[in-house]
Amino acid sequence: MTDNDSNKMKAIIVDDEELARQGLEMRLSAFDNVEIVKCCANAKEALQAIAELEPDLVFLDIQMPGKTGVEMIREIQSDILPMIIFVTAYDSFAVDAFEMHAIDYLLKPVENERLAESIEKAWQHKSQVGAASEKQRLLNLLVSLTGKSPIAIGELLDAEDQSTEHADRLAIKDGSSITFVPIKDIDWVDAAGDYMCVHVDGATHIMRTTMKELESKLDPSIFQRVHRSTIVNLRRVEKVSSHINGEFHLTLSCGSSLKMSRSYKEKVKHFF
Repeated sequence: MTDNDSNKMKAIIVDDEELARQGLEMRLSAFDNVEIVKCCANAKEALQAIAELEPDLVFLDIQMPGKTGVEMIREIQSDILPMIIFVTAYDSFAVDAFEMHAIDYLLKPVENERLAESIEKAWQHKSQVGAASEKQRLLNLLVSLTGKSPIAIGELLDAEDQSTEHADRLAIKDGSSITFVPIKDIDWVDAAGDYMCVHVDGATHIMRTTMKELESKLDPSIFQRVHRSTIVNLRRVEKVSSHINGEFHLTLSCGSSLKMSRSYKEKVKHFF
C-alpha cells in the first residue's frame, strides 16, 4: 500500500436507484480521503464486491428489493466487514438505533454538510475499531430492530452456551425460545465478538458461544475454517476463484461470497 492509498478510504455505494448512486458518487468525489471503488445496485452485487475489494466504508441503502441493507449486514464476513453508513428515508424512531450502532446515517436527500460529518466520523473510526467488534455493534442494531423487549435482549446476551445431545443439530437460544438448527443445513458460520453467526438457508441465527466450542461440534470432513473467524460447509461451495495475491474467494450455493485467507490456503484441497 502506498502512502497515497493509506490516506484514502476505499468506499462502495449500494443503492437500487441509479440516480441516487450517481448523485452520491458525484458528491463523494469532492473528498480527497474517499475513493469510490464500486457502485452496486443490490445486496448480491454488494456482497460480491465487499468480498473481492474489501472496502473500508460502505454507503448502504436500507430499503432495497430482494434483500434489505439490514439483512445484507448479516451476510458480510466479519473478518472483512467494512464500516457502514446507512442511507435511509426513515425519519422515525429507527434513526435513533442507526445513530447508536452504525458509524452514521444519512437521510435522503443527502445534505452536503451531513455527508461531510459522516466522512469525518468514518475517518476517525477507521483506526479505532476492528472488524469483529464492529460487527458485534451492528448485531446489536439488528437485535434492536426486532422489537424485542429489553428483558428478551438481556436474555439473549446473557444466555449460557448451548450444548446439544445430538451431533446433527444445534440448539440456539433467542430470548425465551430455542431454535433447533440441523447442522447439515448450515451454509457458513462466522464469529463476531461474543456471538457466532450461523447462516442457514438465507437466515442468520445468532448464538452465544466461542468459535472453538462450535467448531468442535462440526464434522471436519464437511466444515472447514477458511479464515480466522469463518467456517464454511464444503458441500455448499460452488466455485473457488484464485487471485494473484494468493488468496481465494469462495462462492456458495446460497449466493454468499467468502474470502479464504492465504494462511488457510492448504484447505483448498478439501474442495476437490
